[in-house]
Amino acid sequence: MKIALDGPAGAGKSTVAKALAQKLDIMYLDTGAMYRAVALYMLDNGISTDEQDKIEEALENIQLVVKYENGAQKMYLKGEDVSLRIRENAVSKAASDFSALQPVRVFLVKMQQETARQNDCVLDGRDIGTCVLPDADFKFYLTADSFERAKRRAKELTEKGQIVDVKKIQQEIEQRDYNDSHRDFSPLKQAEDAVLIDSTNMTVEEVINYVINILL
Repeated sequence: MKIALDGPAGAGKSTVAKALAQKLDIMYLDTGAMYRAVALYMLDNGISTDEQDKIEEALENIQLVVKYENGAQKMYLKGEDVSLRIRENAVSKAASDFSALQPVRVFLVKMQQETARQNDCVLDGRDIGTCVLPDADFKFYLTADSFERAKRRAKELTEKGQIVDVKKIQQEIEQRDYNDSHRDFSPLKQAEDAVLIDSTNMTVEEVINYVINILL
């Protein structure tokens, strides 16, 4: 079984995808974490989005590894667990910028497709149903009002000890929505055969149950 779960930043895709994978006892692949890891690598090495030669060279040497430890996905860069660092707000913005670049997307899509080929899985991201798994058995597009998404993101960051401004996060989310949906290569969009779910006024459990009823 292959399940594609797309949607904009902060819509709750990862939370829902993790829960689905657990309930169905299949693999969950957080593709957003992979883009964040690449962005972190670029930031750490002082590489900007307009340095294509350096980006392509970096992708050849990045040593990005996805591991599953105690049922949770962990991201490793050159042997270092960066699972927490990739959730920092600065990395979120950089991930949006670098994910718009074709070499980055081609590099990660190959990794994602190979993982899906070998496993029953749930993949969440921006272009899973349209690009990564166009033949997925089930496709969903999860969205929510930008202010609601900003509140959720702020809560998540606050719980990790970061000081945040909800309005600023909302502006960043809306800018990321625009960037993701207007990039030339593999933009964020709802697949024609995806089920649309607006979770603005839904709890996580309500979303999960809604999806499960469709799957089963």
